[in-house]
Amino acid sequence: MATLRVNPTRMELTRIKRRLVTAKRGHKLLKDKRDALVRRFIALVRENAALRRRVEESLPQALRRFALASAVMEGTALEGALLYPARKAEVFIGTKNILSVRVPTVSLNEEGLGDTVRPYGYAETSVELDEAISTMADLLPDLLKLAEVEKSCNLLADEIEKTRRRVNALEYVMIPQFEETIRVISMKLDENERSSVVRLMKVKEMISQEAEQ
Repeated sequence: MATLRVNPTRMELTRIKRRLVTAKRGHKLLKDKRDALVRRFIALVRENAALRRRVEESLPQALRRFALASAVMEGTALEGALLYPARKAEVFIGTKNILSVRVPTVSLNEEGLGDTVRPYGYAETSVELDEAISTMADLLPDLLKLAEVEKSCNLLADEIEKTRRRVNALEYVMIPQFEETIRVISMKLDENERSSVVRLMKVKEMISQEAEQ
């Protein structure tokens, strides 16, 4: 294991010990954050799967009806029928904080949600177009919620990956490096202390011999 390039002094030993304590505390906090992020991510993934399943059950039907309507209707008639919105919706876009991750929020004003209308005459349009518009209007809340949840899942996944890399860097690189550096400095200091003791004993012995002579 590589060590830090520092002078083997007691001051450096104290400083590295403090850095080791900070690194271990940060490692624990990051692990707790990673675990909490994973729990929230799993909950969002389950919610996303339920929403996507519900949307994918109805969306192909609506698209198929649009295709049938476009096959039996004139292009200009279809374009004119879809020129005006069939439903009025008030959507609010914001953000919220999930464990220091800013994720989007998409909320629909249910009270201000208008009724589904068909702003066209029935003489030149197909019943398939009516059913397709009704299905898409009913899917609007689920589509908005699905967009919010999927984006939140992507952002949380990125944050989990970043946190995992930081945890691994602390656990397998920085903390072992600090511990090895502390061990090496401690050995150097002990060796220097033993050398000093031996020198002192040698000097004392020489002084005693001179005194006897």
